[in-house]
Amino acid sequence: MVKVIDSHYLAITAIVTVGYQFIFFVITALFKFDQVTDFAGSTNFVILAVLTLVLKGTWHYRQIVLTMLVVVWGLRLGLFLLMRILQWGEDRRFDEMRENIGKLVVFWIFQAVWVWTVSLPVTFVNASNGGRLFQPADVIGWTMWVAGFLIEATADQQKLSFKKCPENKGKWCDVGVWKYSRHPNYFGEMLLWWGIYVASLPVLKGVEYLVIIGPLFLTLLLFFVSGIPLLEESADKKYGNLGAYRHYKKTTSPLILLPRGVYGYLPKWCKTVFLFEFPLYSRNLPQETTAW
Repeated sequence: MVKVIDSHYLAITAIVTVGYQFIFFVITALFKFDQVTDFAGSTNFVILAVLTLVLKGTWHYRQIVLTMLVVVWGLRLGLFLLMRILQWGEDRRFDEMRENIGKLVVFWIFQAVWVWTVSLPVTFVNASNGGRLFQPADVIGWTMWVAGFLIEATADQQKLSFKKCPENKGKWCDVGVWKYSRHPNYFGEMLLWWGIYVASLPVLKGVEYLVIIGPLFLTLLLFFVSGIPLLEESADKKYGNLGAYRHYKKTTSPLILLPRGVYGYLPKWCKTVFLFEFPLYSRNLPQETTAW
């Protein structure tokens, strides 16, 4: 059975998340100002991590480290996305939502669920007494987080620099880490959150291992809902008739960083089973025409 104190923390974090997201929902709905959306999501993670750490007051090294990892990730991503959208102007994701309050409500509810669910490993660690002494899982988890953070931050900056360059207008980004993955930023984000889960393992017992739903929810979300599918659809519609783009897509891994010389020669079944090249990522790719 989940400890009573953990139930209290689950309730507190849920209430705080709903309240925080509701504030930004009101701002978006009343003023049609959707530039704060990603900032609201990222900073919510920071608030939950710091809040649970302070409320428990145990200050175990594991709690402090995991909280700091979430703070660094949340602030970096939140500020990056805020500055980017302020430069770009309106968020195109909301083109159909600004005048449809129902869709807007669903979006903000989903964002609240996303924040609360993905934060579960940190919430449970901070609500505990800190767990056992130093464990191999700590080092493995922290290493995964560092690798994921560096990949995500590097990918974000490289793509931003690519988009800022006038001669790259109308082109897809295939520089830096983007040469090895079509979505390296998502790979980094998945990796760092799975790292946080691994680092939380020394604290978990019994049913508490179900907090794996946090990184699992994030992974499924990026794989099948709001992450990779939407970007693949957009790119396929925009560049799908270009031979160079089709070659890029065929030889570049959708997620895990791999050299094109390796990925491009792997059989299709291997790409699908082991490297997440799911058929839905190409359902909007125009059929190749055969010259007679």
